[in-house]
Amino acid sequence: MEAKEEILRIIDVLNDTYESEEAWYGPSVVEALRDVTPKIAEARLSSNTHSIAEIVYHMTTWRIFAVRKLQGDAEFDIKTQDKDWKKFPVVDEFEWEAIQMELSLSQEELVSELEKIEDDSFLEEFVPGRDYSYYTLIHGVIQHDVYHAGQIGLIKKAAKAMRLEEDDDFGAFGDRSDYDNSADYY
Repeated sequence: MEAKEEILRIIDVLNDTYESEEAWYGPSVVEALRDVTPKIAEARLSSNTHSIAEIVYHMTTWRIFAVRKLQGDAEFDIKTQDKDWKKFPVVDEFEWEAIQMELSLSQEELVSELEKIEDDSFLEEFVPGRDYSYYTLIHGVIQHDVYHAGQIGLIKKAAKAMRLEEDDDFGAFGDRSDYDNSADYY
């Protein structure tokens, strides 16, 4: 039996959840983000919901948290709202590309840190400053991805069903009279 058999399985699941075209549960994160335009990325379904850009930033933040903890940084934490849920009132093409690139780089960094672990027993150790193990942390990132990929899919489908045009002025969606009731939703 390989000393890091479980870690290798976790890496496979993490990669499938992030970018597989055949994730068991539905669209991976990359699939969910496919054809999201900057205007759709900044859109809110209501005034008290997050935009896709904010969700992607949030996902990146928690990957960075996991990476820093895997690197042994006991002091790193996410304690402010801006570190966790940064606001993006306007998202242009450059910013949207940067947000997606940061997510991609954080995925690569997380996988790289996991590949450095030499033995599955590391997964049983507790994350500094938390009351859970590294096993729970990494599986939490995977579950977090599945949850937010679903949110992204819902927002994207709603925006498309409402026939939003690139030159529309987004904010909170108001008039829903043209909402397509026959559309396929998550």
